[in-house]
Amino acid sequence: MAMETPPRWDRRMQQRLARGEAAALGEFYDRFASLVHSLANRVLDDVPAADQITREVFAHVWEHPDEYDPRHGSMRAWVATLAQNQAVRRLRETEATAYAETGEGSAEELEQKVLRAKAAARADYIVTSMPASLRAALESAYVQRRDYRQTAADLGVTEDEARRRLRLGLQLLSSANARPLEGSSPPGYGRAW
Repeated sequence: MAMETPPRWDRRMQQRLARGEAAALGEFYDRFASLVHSLANRVLDDVPAADQITREVFAHVWEHPDEYDPRHGSMRAWVATLAQNQAVRRLRETEATAYAETGEGSAEELEQKVLRAKAAARADYIVTSMPASLRAALESAYVQRRDYRQTAADLGVTEDEARRRLRLGLQLLSSANARPLEGSSPPGYGRAW
């Protein structure tokens, strides 16, 4: 799981990418490829298309490292936004083509599908970004179907702490439906390329 990187790492990585260091791209890819691929796959539900989006995003980063602005947030948020925007663009193109060919569906249905995909991608991003203690509590309660007492015992924490972790994790996840990924990104990061 890729954790949030320190701002100093982000600035150094941007400088290395701007100098054209192939090793920097490899390090950047190793750190963020699974995030990019999972966000693209979550939006598209198509592994080969997610593979293509991943290649496109990293090619874009390689060609345009100067687009990253550390004053607007982390490289992780930037690359996640690039991935989601590219995947949503591809989803719209694919669905519009399918609609034109079959005549089935509507513009409203397409937009609903896009909104659901954005919310799912945002939820994935939030879960991978939250601290391990919150993720573990949510997994215990919602994946393993344990109550807060069992979750507390599983995690070796008090019942109050288990409830606190669950409440905070759920609050973070609720923001997935409140706004799409690009809505939480800094200005300029939400645009398509």
